[in-house]
Order: sequence, then C-alpha cells, then structure tokens
Amino acid sequence: MDTAVDVIMIGTLAAAWLAAGLLSDALPTARTAHQLRRRAGLVTALIIAGLAVFIAVPLVATMLPGVQAAPTAALLPAIPGLLVVAATVRRLGRVRRGAGAFTTAPLTPIPPGLRAAAAHPLLAAPLQVTGLAALVGLPIAAGLVTLPAGESTGVAGFAVLGIALAIAGIGVRAALRHNRLAPLVLATIDRERVPAGVR
Repeated sequence: MDTAVDVIMIGTLAAAWLAAGLLSDALPTARTAHQLRRRAGLVTALIIAGLAVFIAVPLVATMLPGVQAAPTAALLPAIPGLLVVAATVRRLGRVRRGAGAFTTAPLTPIPPGLRAAAAHPLLAAPLQVTGLAALVGLPIAAGLVTLPAGESTGVAGFAVLGIALAIAGIGVRAALRHNRLAPLVLATIDRERVPAGVR
C-alpha cells in the first residue's frame, strides 16, 4: 500500500472537481458573452480532467503492489459524478453554445435568459457536491479513518450528517440563486409582448 500515491491521486481528483465547482459558481457573474464562453470552456476542461483522473485511479492502483485505498476513496464522488455526466455537461454545453452565438460581438452583455441558464442548480450543484465527496475521500486515501469499531460508527454518523447538511446547503443556495435570476427572464418576455404604443 502506497499512501503517498493514494493521497496524490485523490487530491488531484478533489482539486479538479472543486475547481470546476468554484468556477461554475462564477458563470452567472460573467459580464460579457465572451467571458461566459471562456469560463464554460474552462469548466468543461476541468470536468474532463476530473473524469480522466477518476478513470486513472483504478488503473494506477492495479499497477502498484498491495491493496490501495484510492479506488475506495474514488467511489465517493462516483454517484454525483454520474449526475454531472448525465445533466451538467449537457446544460454546460447549452450555455457555451448560447454564449458562442455572440462571437461577432463578444463584449455583448449577457441576456437574462442565458444568465439564468448559467445559474441553473443542475449546473453548479452537482460539480460542487462531487468536489465535496472527493475531498471527503482524502482521509480514506491517507488511511486516517482507522478507528476502533465502536468509535468508527459514531464518527461515520457525524460525517454522514455533516456531508448531508453541506449537500443540502449547496442545493438550497443554487436553487435560491436560480429563482432570483429566473424572474428577470419573464420580465424581459413580458416587456416584449407589450405593443409599442402602449408603454
């Protein structure tokens, strides 16, 4: 068992997903379409890097002698990572294509609809939860969670409760931000429906 390699692999995995989560959180704050497209491209690259590291973890573990803890630790971000692949990547592609529609005028301010799409809960929240899960895997990779059976149950219970609260906080924050931006889209649509002489 090579603890240093395990920590390096899971640390790299956590760094990629946490960076993607933090950068995706900044998507709605972009000022121009060019800036939004560039940030969406960086998030996509970080997702690809996270997936590549996730695939590399069991491959590297099979090449090393002994039993490695990294594959077990990498299972934690696997489920939210599947949600990223199933939902986030598609939404991120839409945001990137929407921002790419303004390539002839890159300094165009972002339309409210595109800003609301960039703040959708299924875009940033799964990335942040995956990063959190990968971060939680670091103590497993480092071998720090070797407690006696009686104590490990209590510690595991507190850890699960803390992670659940953090995930709930991420989800609520993402939903509140999206709900704050969504009415701006409807206000724009309502203004467009009003006849020109009735304002």
